Amino acid sequence: MARPPRAWQRMLSGRRLDLLDPTPMDIEVEDIAHGLAFVARWNGQTRGDHPFSVAEHSLVVERLYATLYPGAPARWRLAALLHDAPEYVIGDMISPVKAAVGPGYKELDTRLQAAIHLRFGLPAVLPGTVKSRIKRADRISAWLEAVQIAGFSEAEANRFFGRPPAELAREMRLPLRAPVEVRTDYTRRVAELLAEC
Repeated sequence: MARPPRAWQRMLSGRRLDLLDPTPMDIEVEDIAHGLAFVARWNGQTRGDHPFSVAEHSLVVERLYATLYPGAPARWRLAALLHDAPEYVIGDMISPVKAAVGPGYKELDTRLQAAIHLRFGLPAVLPGTVKSRIKRADRISAWLEAVQIAGFSEAEANRFFGRPPAELAREMRLPLRAPVEVRTDYTRRVAELLAEC
């Protein structure tokens, strides 16, 4: 009888994360930060000497969330920072690939996200308002990335991601940094937000 395929991954922390049944106890911030710092957004098709990583994107989204919703509780800023955390294991797929893969990707992402949320003291499923606010910050980040580093015209980015507030489009510059620097900042920011929660 054939053995079922392996559905877990060994993490650098030594944890063994079951992808089909992830538990909060097998999730470590260092694993998330390391993985996300080495996962390139836009399939790596960005300008610069370093890829624009999912960790950097997540830091930008958290900053945008705090700018758009001043006074938002630290727990929801933490949720914004962790919004793409499952990609430390499953990678970042551009939307057209997600659509082609189908609902299986979304189910895996949802299970991992719930375990990550619980690990960091957040509800497994976020309130709808918080989710939509994070999505707004995420789309603004995508617009900035598209225009500043991914070769989109503003008109094209407006079509796909919506036009961001003019002051953000004009003033916010995206950093392109080495993965080790981004990993350190991501880990530090999680710790800062947890201390505020």
